Amino acid sequence: MALLPSILFFQAVTLVTLQVALAGDADILSDFIPPSNTTVPPDGSFFTYTGLRAATVPNMPPDFKVFKASMAEFPALNGQSVSFAVLMYPPGTVNPPHNHPRASELLFLLVGSLEVGFVTTTNDLFNQTLQEGDIFYNRDEKAPAIAVSAFGSASAGTVSIPSAVFNTSIYDPVLAASFKTDVVTIKRLKYGLSH
Repeated sequence: MALLPSILFFQAVTLVTLQVALAGDADILSDFIPPSNTTVPPDGSFFTYTGLRAATVPNMPPDFKVFKASMAEFPALNGQSVSFAVLMYPPGTVNPPHNHPRASELLFLLVGSLEVGFVTTTNDLFNQTLQEGDIFYNRDEKAPAIAVSAFGSASAGTVSIPSAVFNTSIYDPVLAASFKTDVVTIKRLKYGLSH
């Protein structure tokens, strides 16, 4: 019995110090979250998003372009744990290496072919060349391609690796040492990304 207070104290300290990590959007307790800036109940237009109408083959942009339907553009997605993007790749363009810190991505190729892939936390590369109709979990540069991405979050976020590394205030000598190169090369990379 003398150990009981010590055991209870140890269990209490353990419970207090445990850190819990939750990933993904919080579950909602209703069908949808109405807009907060109005007292009028939503109608069909609240649940309709027209921002992807320009994302069609005849409207191919001159540069890589992403048309998003996330919570920021389409408020009806608030609480739904889903968002969408149409990726348009004119010939010779790429989508820079990136990640989505708040979501997984499922990519469906509609037109053309794409070279896609991801790198694991152990630096293993998984890549594949997709053809029309293929799906990849997470490009022929001579032909246009259009892909659709679905995300497991209403606000997936995107962190472009080149910008996150070279368009920040990380000191050039630190980048040079990290990439095993010299400061002159780092400055050239930064210049190329800013123009």
